[in-house]
Amino acid sequence: MNRIHMLRLLLTLLLMFQTALAQAWWNEDWTVRKKITLDTTDTGVATQAGLENVPVLVRLHSGNFDFLSAREDGADLRFIAADDKTPLKYHVERFDPVNELALVWVRVPRIEAGNRNQHVWLYSGNEKAAAAQDAAGTYDANHIGVWHFAEATGAPQDSTGYANHAGEFSGARAAAAAIGGGLAFDARQALTIAASPSLKLTPAAGFTFSAWIRPTQAGQDAVLYRQQDGGKAIIVGLEAGKLYASVTGIGPEARSPLADLDAGGWNHIAVTLADRIRLYVNGNPVAEAVGALPDMGGVITVGEGYSGELDALTLANVARNADWVKLAAQGQGPESKLTQMGEDEAADAGGHGSYVGIILSNVTVDGWVVIVILAIMFAISALVMVSKALVVSKTDQANRQFLEAYRQLHRGEAGKLDADDAPDEADIKDSALLTVLFGKHDHYQHSSLYRLYHVGIQELKHRFGGLEQGVITPQALGAIKATLDGSLVRERQRLNDQMVLLTIAISGGPFLGLLGTVVGVMITFAAIAATGDVNVTAIAPGIAAALVATAAGVGVAIPALFGYNYLGSRVKAITADMQVFVDEFVAKMAEEYSPRTGGREA
Repeated sequence: MNRIHMLRLLLTLLLMFQTALAQAWWNEDWTVRKKITLDTTDTGVATQAGLENVPVLVRLHSGNFDFLSAREDGADLRFIAADDKTPLKYHVERFDPVNELALVWVRVPRIEAGNRNQHVWLYSGNEKAAAAQDAAGTYDANHIGVWHFAEATGAPQDSTGYANHAGEFSGARAAAAAIGGGLAFDARQALTIAASPSLKLTPAAGFTFSAWIRPTQAGQDAVLYRQQDGGKAIIVGLEAGKLYASVTGIGPEARSPLADLDAGGWNHIAVTLADRIRLYVNGNPVAEAVGALPDMGGVITVGEGYSGELDALTLANVARNADWVKLAAQGQGPESKLTQMGEDEAADAGGHGSYVGIILSNVTVDGWVVIVILAIMFAISALVMVSKALVVSKTDQANRQFLEAYRQLHRGEAGKLDADDAPDEADIKDSALLTVLFGKHDHYQHSSLYRLYHVGIQELKHRFGGLEQGVITPQALGAIKATLDGSLVRERQRLNDQMVLLTIAISGGPFLGLLGTVVGVMITFAAIAATGDVNVTAIAPGIAAALVATAAGVGVAIPALFGYNYLGSRVKAITADMQVFVDEFVAKMAEEYSPRTGGREA
């Protein structure tokens, strides 16, 4: 028995330990976190070897990140390793909460090959957090220059710790390049980077050049990159629109074969030098030649004679392997499948998010504006339906009570008043129905039939004051009929008052919701176009959030439609009863007071 108790205790402790692990939270000051999965299998960016200290580009947009959960400047962003304990170095290239776009570079200590279960954590939601990004720490010591060209004007800045900043650039800037901002060359400008000890290259380590380019002139000859040190030089250029690389300084010039580029779009190009020259286009090896790297440094020139755009220029003093180049090309590109964003998790939710929470967290500002308007419309239509239902019910019930009393009256009381008796009210003083006509309206104040009857009786009293023998001429009867018809119209208007608000909700709600959805979808696709993150995980949350507006519009219209049809049928029935009553009342007046009968005998 003791062993059984011990076993149960151990199982309980194990479950508690697992629960604690499942609910682990790096820092309770941050309220939201998101898992970022790194997929190096065939469904992501397939690699054959593990890589160390890789700068990974994380693209955030309205489809995969709730910008309302972060500070306006992104200062509260934190990237934590898979152990949910170790902060990672990162820096923000762009953070735009208005357009809901962000580009963040994160240094991942190790990326395993063929693994779709590795991940890092993204934390946000701390208004008091200070900025903690570290651009220099994002790159390892072998990165000797990284230029994102995010500056609007001036000299492009090097993001590494070596501070190899470029000279002033007189050309145009590309606001939406392959990743963020870029440079636009028109064959007349060139970018120069001064020589420095950190830019010195050695044959033993090797060299790697990479950049994103989009030529705008077909078949051009240009120098994309050149580092010159006397008679030694490394050149990466275009010849007749095709990519090549050459090295001089050790014997004859070593030159790679020409490699084709994908026409009309962005291309990630890379060149590695060690014992051979290797060319890569979009992560794929395309050309190779024998060639050794000389021991050299020197000034760097970029874009000489080039017409097109350039982004994310990166230099390393080692020869990166094919997996590194592939991960950079296919992990940074507009169709990257390397990073897959998980669901938002709240600190008080035990590490689990809900679908509703995910959808609502991705609703954009314009979507919330539409939803708020629809909520106001729903509240107004609900108020109209409730109040109108009460009015219609009271009117219908009071009409039935009035008709019951009306039919029980003596024929003389119901439709006939003598000219002599009417002022004295001698014949009607005991009638509960008719006494309310002279100031007491407690019995039938909600009855529309009573109000019509009251108008008719008052018209009779007015005319009997100057008529002999209680006779009504056809002209007077027509005037009474016109007055009753006018009162009937006003009663109908009273019953239909504010019903137009329901028709507005019925017809306007879905269209307003559709407007919110269309705008939300446009923003989602614009974000995708700007960030280049094209996958189901990126698209689905934004589309689902955009559809919330349509769902809200339909949610407003359906109750309003049911309520309008129900109330409309009730109002039509009451209106029909009023029409019948007016016709009957006028007919009885004509029968009793027509000159043809000579009135009632004295």
